[in-house]
Amino acid sequence: MASEIADRVLDRVKEKLGRLSPTPFERCSIFIVPDQLRKINEKAYEPEIVAIGPYHRGKDHLKAMEEHKLRYLQKLLQRTGESKLSSYVTAMSAMEERARGCYKGCISLESDEFVEMMLLDSCFIIELFRKNKMIDLRENDDPIFKLDWMLPFIARDMFLLENQLPFFVLWELFSKSTEIPDDHTKSLFKMILYFFNGILPGAVFTKVDEYPIEQIKHLVGFVHNIWLPSPAGMEAYNKINIDKNHWRFICCATEIQEAGIKFLKVEGGSLFDIKFDYGVMRIPTLSIGDATESVFRNLIAYEQFSHDRNPKHVIDYIKFMDCLINSPEDAELLRRHGIIDKWSGDDEVIANLINSLGDGVVLGENFYYSEVFNKVNLHCSRRFNKWKAKLRHDYFHTPWAIISFLAAVILLILTFLQTLFTVISYFK
Repeated sequence: MASEIADRVLDRVKEKLGRLSPTPFERCSIFIVPDQLRKINEKAYEPEIVAIGPYHRGKDHLKAMEEHKLRYLQKLLQRTGESKLSSYVTAMSAMEERARGCYKGCISLESDEFVEMMLLDSCFIIELFRKNKMIDLRENDDPIFKLDWMLPFIARDMFLLENQLPFFVLWELFSKSTEIPDDHTKSLFKMILYFFNGILPGAVFTKVDEYPIEQIKHLVGFVHNIWLPSPAGMEAYNKINIDKNHWRFICCATEIQEAGIKFLKVEGGSLFDIKFDYGVMRIPTLSIGDATESVFRNLIAYEQFSHDRNPKHVIDYIKFMDCLINSPEDAELLRRHGIIDKWSGDDEVIANLINSLGDGVVLGENFYYSEVFNKVNLHCSRRFNKWKAKLRHDYFHTPWAIISFLAAVILLILTFLQTLFTVISYFK
């Protein structure tokens, strides 16, 4: 009996092993966001206007943009020559198998559907980049550029992890359709950054011309890997990886302010370059807009679940801000100092957003802000600063508390003087 069970299990396992996909999971760079993050806010990962790639293709509310993709291909052919269409289709067809291997899971599209999708989507993306940068290429009746609200929504959709084409597909169409072939690598990189600049919540500090094409998986990965801390910050980050510093979390903004720490807005530089020295926390401005949550959530998903070896600076930044902001009062404090620039919503909305971004996020082995946290905690642990923080918390937390404290001090002084004069008059 036991041997029969063992034989059946052996056959079942062999059958399952035989059905395994020949494509290693490590090759998959475009995937559906796992439930650990998706369940927190599913809408942050799904397109609202345009579908790119196979995952959201065919959904009813995205079909209107499919005709617009055809128009963009038509305009490209009118500009570069109708004969180019054959070479575009041939190039897409040659990349089909490689492109399919970039998606996790079974893609149900037939070969002709998949190749057509690659052609139309890559043409739409490249032409959109060009028209956004070069105004003379736009048509007067193009709704994407006539309606002010439309372009930011499309940029947000094109920055979704599930809504991507492999970068080599974009690069192939861009190269074949470029009318000025000289130095067009820099041209594409600059157009990508210019396009996404409106939805990124902080400044980009990078040299895009030094990025190797073969290392780019998709647009989200490209932006992530160039939207980095400054070179000095990355050098310090790599040092953290070697030293394996120990650290612990800091208190919220209002509490560490009570310990005498001042907040100062930093102009320019990278969003991730946060420094603390001599009791001053220097933080670049975080601009919060309609696409901010979606941008951060997709970058976090890329860092947390991608098989690429990438720095986790976005996760670390969100965890840093999550520590600083525990309440609307913390958000109001940072906003008052220019560290948070909100386009809409009140301080409670900002606090809820930052706190929810930290849900489901797992920190890596190394933490970019460990040195900053250690310095802040050391400052707050000094006896004088602890005493000052307690004094501020107990007696100076509101204007009325300050008035009451001053009144008590004055009363104490007057009582002392009265006693002193009484003693002096007695001896006299």
